[in-house]
Amino acid sequence: MDVNSSFKEVLRFESLSIIRETSEKTDDHKLLVIEFLVRAFALVGDIESCLALRYEALNFRVLKSFNQPWLQVSHAEWLNFAEHSLHAGFFSISIKAYEQALSSLQQSDTANYTSHGSFKRTEVMEKINRLKDHALNLAGSHSVQALTSDYLKKKVTERNRKISSSCTRKFTASTLFINGIRNYNARKLHEYRSFEGVNQGRTRSSFVIRPTCSLSSYPSD
Repeated sequence: MDVNSSFKEVLRFESLSIIRETSEKTDDHKLLVIEFLVRAFALVGDIESCLALRYEALNFRVLKSFNQPWLQVSHAEWLNFAEHSLHAGFFSISIKAYEQALSSLQQSDTANYTSHGSFKRTEVMEKINRLKDHALNLAGSHSVQALTSDYLKKKVTERNRKISSSCTRKFTASTLFINGIRNYNARKLHEYRSFEGVNQGRTRSSFVIRPTCSLSSYPSD
């Protein structure tokens, strides 16, 4: 798995410079290079990069087909790419590919169409529309699930924040309460000790022997 991951990183990095080097090459040469990279990404299991390059190659052919008709993309090629994108979970790209397949099919004549399959033109169009609707439903469901997931994450975060804030307030209130009790007890102890000190002073003073009469009261010799 580590080697495979390293291959993916190397291919992604090197593919950019390889594509830039083909800027001055012919269209056929560019397409050959892209096809090589598509196969390379497929071998290492990088489906996302593989589909991205395939999509770029198909759009490149559509753009160049105005002057080079042999580069035209058939509806079957678009349909194949759309199905692969759909299975890989790239719903928005598959929807665009289905639309391209319909457009390609509508632009081709019946004679040209029959060379690409055994289905009738209307049946193929109905099939493509059904697949497109399916992709739209999956894309909508995926969006709802993503929104629901985000909403639940936000709710969990808010709940945790409230719990944390509540615990902090409870801790502060408990601390204040405990400190209040300690201060109250300390004040009462101080008052008690002060009261005890006064009582002890009174008790000691009551045991002091005072003379009951003066010496002059006794008869002298």
